[in-house]
Amino acid sequence: MELFAIAVSLGLDAFSVAVAFGMCHRVCLWREKARLSLSFGLFQFFMPLLGFFLGVKVSDFFDAFDHWIVLGILGFLGSKMIYEGFARRSECEFPDLSRGIPLFFASLATSLDAFAVGLSFALLERAILSSAFFIGVVASIMTYLGASLGYRLRKGILTKPEIIGGIVLWLIGIKIFWESL
Repeated sequence: MELFAIAVSLGLDAFSVAVAFGMCHRVCLWREKARLSLSFGLFQFFMPLLGFFLGVKVSDFFDAFDHWIVLGILGFLGSKMIYEGFARRSECEFPDLSRGIPLFFASLATSLDAFAVGLSFALLERAILSSAFFIGVVASIMTYLGASLGYRLRKGILTKPEIIGGIVLWLIGIKIFWESL
């Protein structure tokens, strides 16, 4: 259940970008949605692995206070997501994120949180490969659904899913901190 909550929280950035992408384009073909979701999902898969392997190298130094680091990382990410949820404008200023350099940078930007989660997994000595795969699949599905939903809503009500994701990350950080005391 905890991994599912983490995966959904990490996928909310990708979902939000995908909703905005869908809302801000006159035509949103399945190929564009598939490219976006595949790229976002792959980045969400590889970034936790990268964070984990970097974290394994330094985890021995942090054993005594790793729960503080996890709380700090998840708290920072949660706060960032909550801030972005309140600060996000509803204007459609999106380039075509479904190809090229914009796709790469959007994929990277939406997966930086996953890098930090991978680092946290290393500090907590948790399994990473299946977790990263699950996170990537969930992000990919959420991206495709977000682009589809955004295209259908076009001029509808904009929601703030980042706020929910940020709160969930904070709660997970507090839970991990509390369990390690």
